[in-house]
Amino acid sequence: MSAQIIKDPKTVKIKRALLSVSDKTGIEKLAKCLVAHGVELISTGGTRRMLEEQGLEVKDISDITQFPEMMDGRVKTLHPNVHGGLLARRDVAEHVAAMGAHGIQEIDMVVINLYPFAETVASGADFETCIENIDIGGPAMIRSAAKNHNFVSVITHAQDYDKIIKELDSSGGEISLSTRRRLALSAYSRTASYDSAISRWFAEQEGDHFPQMTSVTGHLQSVLRYGENPHQEAALYLDRSNRPGVATATIVQGKELSYNNLNDTDAAFELVAEFDKPAIAIIKHANPCGVAEGENALEAYKLALRCDPVSAFGGIVAVNRPISKELAEEIVKVFTEVVIAPSVEPGALDVFASKKNLRLLTTGEMPKPADFRRQIKTISGGFLLQDIDNGCVDKKDLKVVTDREPTSDEFTDMLFAFRVAKHVKSNAIVYVKDGATVGIGAGQMSRVDSCRIAAQKAADAEKAAGLEPGTLIRGSVVASDAFFPFADGLLTAAEAGASAVIQPGGSIRDEEVVEAANERSLAMVYTGMRHFRH
Repeated sequence: MSAQIIKDPKTVKIKRALLSVSDKTGIEKLAKCLVAHGVELISTGGTRRMLEEQGLEVKDISDITQFPEMMDGRVKTLHPNVHGGLLARRDVAEHVAAMGAHGIQEIDMVVINLYPFAETVASGADFETCIENIDIGGPAMIRSAAKNHNFVSVITHAQDYDKIIKELDSSGGEISLSTRRRLALSAYSRTASYDSAISRWFAEQEGDHFPQMTSVTGHLQSVLRYGENPHQEAALYLDRSNRPGVATATIVQGKELSYNNLNDTDAAFELVAEFDKPAIAIIKHANPCGVAEGENALEAYKLALRCDPVSAFGGIVAVNRPISKELAEEIVKVFTEVVIAPSVEPGALDVFASKKNLRLLTTGEMPKPADFRRQIKTISGGFLLQDIDNGCVDKKDLKVVTDREPTSDEFTDMLFAFRVAKHVKSNAIVYVKDGATVGIGAGQMSRVDSCRIAAQKAADAEKAAGLEPGTLIRGSVVASDAFFPFADGLLTAAEAGASAVIQPGGSIRDEEVVEAANERSLAMVYTGMRHFRH
């Protein structure tokens, strides 16, 4: 049957469809709907065999191309009879005439979801196997169909099948122009994401951390109510890392997570993942207001809350252990926006259920802090790309620079404090005693101001707990995310009651700072690693 000129592409009757899918989920249902509307099916390899097994009549792609599949299937759809049928404009007489002259039949619908390249890489497959899972013909057909969306419907996602079936049934086998345009957008997004994944993988294989061109892609998880503020639009996208955390968590209860909830919960969960012992992190506005380890999570929670019970109101609680009923009963005593943990025990679920607005998330497991990841920050005219700060120091990395060497307990608290400081906005100062923060100073323009604020937080915590002044901060260690540029910050910490200091070192006034520490019998170590967090 010769092609006909279409003057108005608002609706196009589907007469011929090409189906070639790697993931065959739902394709049988769509194919049967197409056949019911008199659509001729064309297919390739495994898709054709599967449809024929379901009793459907399907033309092999070689019947269209008059050329056999070859080179292990690498060449099968790259042919004028395929791309001519996709790209020909049905409203241009010359295009229609060319189809007639060369025996090309129009293809009105393409259903393709590409070789599973990203999944193959994630499985740990070798280089050659990954290369063989780079789809060539699929993206070419998708792009051809999407370009000619005025006349061709291109479907690249199985979740669209039901909508297409509904539209075909309601219209008598037609697809509207508005639907074709939406499908074309989805198709180009798919090929962009696909090519981006290949590019990133190839760069990694070549050890090229910053190739000449790069791109960022993700899969839309949800459109959020708004961004940081109500006048800002926002959405959550997932990458393919499947990293345990807030983006991939199961929402057990509670209302929709906001942009700020997601950001703060991520900060809390990544912080609490730093620790092997039972630990709690309480976060407010992306900064920790209390972090502690304990013999169990309940003990850790009480210690973390003690650090700043005022700021904890309306905060985020992250736990690196399953949540018990006893811990849940403590958490719900304070208004809490989000609780996230690897799992929740049945008795705890009943406790949390009494707080309908509390969002409860479970992740199944904890993320690994040392995993390699990339971080992106937009700036006017571009964006900054860097490795995530997954640096960590051990006792063997510490250099004692004062006359007094830290005690064993001080060494332990120093390492804990420095890990917390990595997650506090700069300039960051963290006082720790017995595995729990007792004062945190964050985000100040002056490091000495952070020291003062952290000391004041400790004094406030002591008062709230009914303790004598100095009980918590006296004998604590203090961590600084970067070097002390002057001795004033260290002196402030010493006056507050700190007995030991952990800092990166590297200031031109290091000798002055060390001398001030020695005069006050402080122990101080250098890490050689800083943790700015902006």
